[in-house]
Amino acid sequence: MADEKQPEKVGAPRPAGKRQITGVATTAEAYEAKKKVAKPAEDDTPGGSVATFFPEVASEMKKVIWPTGKQMVVYTLIVLAFLIAVTALVAGVDFLAGLGVEKVLIRN
Repeated sequence: MADEKQPEKVGAPRPAGKRQITGVATTAEAYEAKKKVAKPAEDDTPGGSVATFFPEVASEMKKVIWPTGKQMVVYTLIVLAFLIAVTALVAGVDFLAGLGVEKVLIRN
C-alpha cells in the first residue's frame, strides 16, 4: 500500500466506497466530462418527431435477443406453475378466513 499514490486532498473528504489511486476519475469528474461531450443536434419537440419514431423502433428491435422456442416453452411452464401455486395459496387463505368468520358468527 505504501507504493500506491493517494489523490491530493482538496476540500472536505468524501467517502468513495473504495480506495482510489491517482489517475482514476471520481464520480463528479466523470459526470462533468460526460456533460462536456458534444451532443447531436436535436429538435425542440419533447420526445422527438413522429417521423423518427418508427425508424428508432426498428433499430431498437434489431438489438433484441429473442428467446428460442424451447426457452419460451420453459418460461411458459414456469409461469403457469407459479400461477397455480399462487392461486392455491390465495384459495387456502380464503378458505381458512371463511372458516374463521363462520366460527365467529356461529358463536354469537
